[in-house]
Amino acid sequence: MNRYRFLGYFFIVFVCISFLTRTALLVYSFTFIDTSVIALFKLFLVGFFYDIVAFFYYIIPFVIYLLLLPQKWYNSKIHKIFSLLVFFGVVYAVVFNGVSEWFFWEEFGKRFNFIAVDYLVYTHEVIQNIRESYPIPLLLAAVFVVTCIIFYTLYKRTKGFEKLFEDDSTYKERAWMTLILLLVPVLSFIFLQKQTIATSSSPNRYNQELSKNGFYSLFSAFRNNELDYYEFYTTEDNTKVLKNYRKLVASKHSYFISNDLNKTLRQVTHEGEEKKYNVMLVMIESMSASYMGLYGDSKNLTPHIDALAKKSLFFSNFFATGTRTVRGMEAVTMSVPPTAGRSIVKRPDNHNMFGMGQVFKEKGYDNKFIYAGHGYFDNMNDYFGHNGFQIVDRNSFDKSEVTFANVWGVCDEDLFDKSIKEADVSYANKKPFFSFIMTTSNHRPFTYPDGKIDIPSHSGRWGGVKYTDYAIDAFLKKASKKPWFKDTLFVFVADHNGGSSGKNDLPLYRYKIPFIIYAPAIVTPQKITKISSQIDLAPTVMSLLDWSYKSKFYGKDILDDDFKPRALIGTYQKLGLYQDNKLTILLPNATAKEYKVKSLGLHDTKYEEMDIDKNNLDDAITYYQSASYFYKHHLDRYEK
Repeated sequence: MNRYRFLGYFFIVFVCISFLTRTALLVYSFTFIDTSVIALFKLFLVGFFYDIVAFFYYIIPFVIYLLLLPQKWYNSKIHKIFSLLVFFGVVYAVVFNGVSEWFFWEEFGKRFNFIAVDYLVYTHEVIQNIRESYPIPLLLAAVFVVTCIIFYTLYKRTKGFEKLFEDDSTYKERAWMTLILLLVPVLSFIFLQKQTIATSSSPNRYNQELSKNGFYSLFSAFRNNELDYYEFYTTEDNTKVLKNYRKLVASKHSYFISNDLNKTLRQVTHEGEEKKYNVMLVMIESMSASYMGLYGDSKNLTPHIDALAKKSLFFSNFFATGTRTVRGMEAVTMSVPPTAGRSIVKRPDNHNMFGMGQVFKEKGYDNKFIYAGHGYFDNMNDYFGHNGFQIVDRNSFDKSEVTFANVWGVCDEDLFDKSIKEADVSYANKKPFFSFIMTTSNHRPFTYPDGKIDIPSHSGRWGGVKYTDYAIDAFLKKASKKPWFKDTLFVFVADHNGGSSGKNDLPLYRYKIPFIIYAPAIVTPQKITKISSQIDLAPTVMSLLDWSYKSKFYGKDILDDDFKPRALIGTYQKLGLYQDNKLTILLPNATAKEYKVKSLGLHDTKYEEMDIDKNNLDDAITYYQSASYFYKHHLDRYEK
């Protein structure tokens, strides 16, 4: 059956390009991978397996097309021209995918995953970001030239595909061939779950990622965007988990209102007089601890924040819960662990959740989510708008308020100027205000106004970091002239760090971020070294306000003397608990691992795998199983 020979040619092209892509990424990350002969053999063998599976998924529409196309049309000249154009197009797509994977790997150290799925959803921002970050015409031209070379080579070797369009197969023969060709993707859909062959092929995360295929990883991310904890992870009896949950979140300042284990509502009480200080919470895009002089970096990228920390409450061992902005938002506003799958911010069932918005609203505050870009991205406007906040995003800026913008939004200076104006409005109305301010300048393409810092715009990450540092300093100088300044807590925290790749499943150093509370008339400067997490931010801020309130926060006041140091970190699959100098990781194959943290440096974490500590495992399961349980059964909703 000659009509299926095209698929054979395409198989050769697909596998070869996949091999070259994998090899190129391997060379790029050579210092991080396990290069033993056995490890490399497994890497390429497993990779070849996933390349084959990906190929059979890719050709599904072509297989069905070849089955249904009548013989007369197949042998026509029009079909020949159409087929050659389609073949050229799919080869171009495969080459383009290889190039795309290079840039995605450079940014994230991973094959296509949840992030790539999100980027396909938010096409405007992503396309503009790509246009502003890379020489697109040159790249597209290069891909076109490579495709032409591949196409011409095959065309010459097959003498113009001369036998390809002389087919006399019967419909029955084509039906059998179609059945055989569709059997592979059907079986892989049924039996292959979340690329477990790749993830179990090596303890080195880079080797695991290189064993995957980009096309298949993208399909897998589409398919598995939600993970049921009870289906994929180690579980314990719910009653045991809920009892332990109460122990983990208990504090001397709170008590549970009900003895029913399904009820999470607690009363938090502080004896001091309640304060109505304003709160301006600035979530800084991608501000890793590793970029900052505070933590030992020598590039002098954050001189103003470094100086600010010395005049503030500075939490020096503070960790992000995840690697995406929405994870940081979820953890800070709701004080919940990073449950498997998508962030709650992006889930459809996330209205009227208990969080900072509701508590501040009950205290009579003007709550505003102030964002430099368009808040429909990542479902932010919907989430904040239905959880106690007014929305101030790119659409709220007048032309006169914008001095510079890129695809992600206005520059940080314009964002902070707008935040000050919004604070002035609340102050004029004699209302205390809570502003959640989300920056964007420290994000690819790293463009910002010229002449502000000594690093040219659009020259990379260091410029984005330094410009954000500059803008924060300018923000505080302007705010200090306002009448509401002396009664305001300025809270600075990163959403996540600037990258999530690393040798290990959960590279701890990658999750370390700054948390600073500045209020010269209110807060006594102090460095707090306790290990803590984004889920602890809300209770800590509210303790500074001496508030009594009803709570469902998982986090606790870091300043309490009974605070137990620990941090929750994770990806959309792997869920970690860091405490007692050990990192316990729950994996989506219902297993767990534990590592002793031998050293935690600025750019690396050294682990030693060890036997699992039963107490640490119980605590890790409690945090994540209970969070999934409460969300799944709507038991963690805000109660009026």
